[in-house]
Amino acid sequence: MSGVGAVPARPNVVLVLADDLGFGDIGAFNPDSLIPTPNIDRLAAESVAFDDAHSSSAVCTPSRYSLLTGRHCWRSPLKSRVFYGYEPPLVEADRPTLPRMLQQLGYRTAAIGKWHLGLGYALRKGADLDLSRPLPWSEATREFEEQIDFDRPVRGGPLELGFDEFFGTSGCPTCQPPYGFIEGDRFVDPPRVYYDAPPYTGRPGMSTPGWRHADADPEILARACGFVRSAALADRPFFAYVALDAPHEPCTNEVVPEIARNKSQAGPRGDLVWFVDYAVGQLRAALEAAGVWRNTLFIFTSDNGALPGDRVIGADGVEVYRTYGHRSSGPWRGFKSHIWEGGHREPLVVSWPGRVAAGVHSETLVCLSDLYATIADLFGTDASAEAEDSVSFRAALANGTSLQGRRSLIHHSYSGVFALRLEDMKLVLDTKGSGGWPPPTGGGPVAGAPGQLYDLAADPGEEQDLFERRPDLVTALSAELETLTGGACASNV
Repeated sequence: MSGVGAVPARPNVVLVLADDLGFGDIGAFNPDSLIPTPNIDRLAAESVAFDDAHSSSAVCTPSRYSLLTGRHCWRSPLKSRVFYGYEPPLVEADRPTLPRMLQQLGYRTAAIGKWHLGLGYALRKGADLDLSRPLPWSEATREFEEQIDFDRPVRGGPLELGFDEFFGTSGCPTCQPPYGFIEGDRFVDPPRVYYDAPPYTGRPGMSTPGWRHADADPEILARACGFVRSAALADRPFFAYVALDAPHEPCTNEVVPEIARNKSQAGPRGDLVWFVDYAVGQLRAALEAAGVWRNTLFIFTSDNGALPGDRVIGADGVEVYRTYGHRSSGPWRGFKSHIWEGGHREPLVVSWPGRVAAGVHSETLVCLSDLYATIADLFGTDASAEAEDSVSFRAALANGTSLQGRRSLIHHSYSGVFALRLEDMKLVLDTKGSGGWPPPTGGGPVAGAPGQLYDLAADPGEEQDLFERRPDLVTALSAELETLTGGACASNV
């Protein structure tokens, strides 16, 4: 693919980010998937699909921070866990970001969908809240939320970080208050009622009157397609960051958009994955109808690993996951929030018709934070100084293989567990557990506790722990991880 080797005319960029979608959900990555994904499968057949791609964290807030900044989130004030809806902006006001870089290159930039990186909320007169207290926070109480002034602008969001336009939600629009759409820096219809009967796994909280969870993703998709149609008419390239909520839980029929119900053999969660595929197809159709598909760098991925299935209360009153025989993580061990592969290994598809290889499954090691450096590299700019943890995989787009790029990658779990991937070896530090909350639940790291060591080439399922048998590798990889994190892996306990 000689076109990747020369600095090309700058294409449009569309980045579609699913939420909690797993490696095993997509047919192109898991032929045994019980969910029809024809649009993503077609995209993968025409593009480069990465089989060894990873989010920088096993949960969403830190993963999104890394994607947009090109740096690991544990370098920020958030060392573990996620945001719950009202935390202050996590991305520093002067931080270089992917949209800011593209904006400076003349792009029209838009963030559409779930934000989940914090916003600066205004308080009502007389409110007594400390919005600068240390992270992480816990879920907001009703008393907390009722002190927020939803009629006033929010600060520190997409418009101040490189996006010209924003339409979306503060956090997960189906499980996390405040429930309501923000356009620019204001709520379209400010939350005024307290929603106190959420579906299972959802949270109560302040809501726009008449809010319906099932309408959230369809509205996000409609706005994204509308932006594409509008931006394609102008004589400047555009960047659309489309962050869907699906297939994030709650995974119940009332949350599934009507068009997606019963479209899979994997229950409501499977239907939500189907909607993600539908959204990819609709966005592609909009780009094709506008005549700009062939000049668009189209990227599809997910923010972190999947949950096993629909989380429900069983007949005996005990919480269970209904999987319907579907393996959302495919062959990998673990799920969302875990330090094991299922927590952070993601489907990643990169398309640019005529410019990148077609129908290739690449084994190149990639992190989603690398999208920053890769896009910069494709456009003839250098992001190494501003995106310190981002490594370009541009060379792998030519034929799926590359002698350049990564040989190591740092992983991070919900509870702050670190792991180092170095070529085929993976060291998990300071725990024998999962580091996350779905079963098997595992806590945070304990300094000096035995860790885990796996040879992913010989043991991709992480079943044979070599930690006690290979102290030489444990010592070497521990030292490497200490160096790469600047000691953060030790201070995170």
